[in-house]
Amino acid sequence: MNKRRDFLGYGAHPPTIPWPNKARVALSFVLNFEEGSELSIADGDERNESVYEAKEEVIGQPDLCMESHYEYGTRAGYWRIMTLLEEFDAPVTVSACARAAKRSPTLIQDAFARGHEISCHGYRWESHAGMLPSEEEAIIHSTFKTIHAITGAPPKGWHTRSASSLQTRQLLVEHGGFLYDSDAYNDDVPYFAANTARPHIILPYAFDTNDMRFQPGGGFVHHQDFSDYCIAAYDELWDEGAHHTKMLSIGLHLRIIGKAARIQGLRTFLRYVQQRQATWIARRDAIAMHWQKHACPTSITTSV
Repeated sequence: MNKRRDFLGYGAHPPTIPWPNKARVALSFVLNFEEGSELSIADGDERNESVYEAKEEVIGQPDLCMESHYEYGTRAGYWRIMTLLEEFDAPVTVSACARAAKRSPTLIQDAFARGHEISCHGYRWESHAGMLPSEEEAIIHSTFKTIHAITGAPPKGWHTRSASSLQTRQLLVEHGGFLYDSDAYNDDVPYFAANTARPHIILPYAFDTNDMRFQPGGGFVHHQDFSDYCIAAYDELWDEGAHHTKMLSIGLHLRIIGKAARIQGLRTFLRYVQQRQATWIARRDAIAMHWQKHACPTSITTSV
């Protein structure tokens, strides 16, 4: 029997930890900064990236088409998104791959100067499943060091692209610099990992309230598909938040929601939230620090 898994969570007794200013929902926008960290033969990687809206992997030579698609995120998408976030005074967590940050350090520094959190999203844009502990430990340290050097502030959060390894969370705890990770998709509220040497917070992420669903087969086509879906999730959690603690994660990508035809979906959602009020739009490090201060680690049974 796999004892790592916890199918119960908080069960019939969800937490009632109050958010600041009596907010019903803690709303977390995660802006994934991955452009330049995707796999590329031109960068010495083992193959070219195959994940994008046009799925045709070039083998044996650099994929100039794929490179150009990803470049859109930093050349155009970033600025469009930042302008919109500033319009609504909405802080976000920029989840940055270290190699992408090294290629566009001025954008990372710009986001940091605007008051956004810069967290770690691995070195390359890759899964960590199956990695040797020594290899993964080196990647975690290198990613942390790179983000720290570019911003001047140590990152507090981590999120692996897709599957983490069996030892990822333990390595993050042993590193000592991470307050939280988002390598979980199993709840609408933060929780503490169990059996760790020090308190470590899990801020669950989401693939449904995420602009990645604009990719083929994801279900989103028009900008209102994104806003309608996110509003539906927000409304439900806002209602539930009158009785129990609730959190909503919205996943964004420079090269996806940053497209001219899609940005209106994010604008519509932000405008709706602004009118609804009783919502704490917060960086993930702020949510984690609030949870660390007000929640009790011993009441959580979720395993590492």
